Formats: sequence, structure tokens, C-alpha cells
Amino acid sequence: MLQYLGIAFSLMLILEGVVPFMYPQRWRNMVTKLSEIDNRQLRLAGFGSMLVGLIILSMLT
Repeated sequence: MLQYLGIAFSLMLILEGVVPFMYPQRWRNMVTKLSEIDNRQLRLAGFGSMLVGLIILSMLT
């Protein structure tokens, strides 16, 4: 179980690093725009992301 968690965490880090590696200026602009979004919208986006991840995970297991 711990090995799968490590693999999942490693894959997340790889995927998170692709955009800043390939498009650093676009990533910087995106982060700047994200700082202007209010907390409610960020929470809704985070909740939606978790929900989609949970649905995909339940479909795969």
C-alpha cells in the first residue's frame, strides 16, 4: 500500500512539474491570475477536482 502511495505521489509531482518546466512564463502568469481569484472560487475548484479524482479512482478500483 505504501509503495502505491509513493508511486501516486511521484506521478503527481511529475505532472505538476511539466507546465513550469515547459512554459515558465505562462505558469508565472497563471499563478498571478490565481492570486486574484477569491477564496470561494478556489475552494469550489479544489472541491470539484477532489470529486473528479474520487470518481475516477472509484471507477478504476
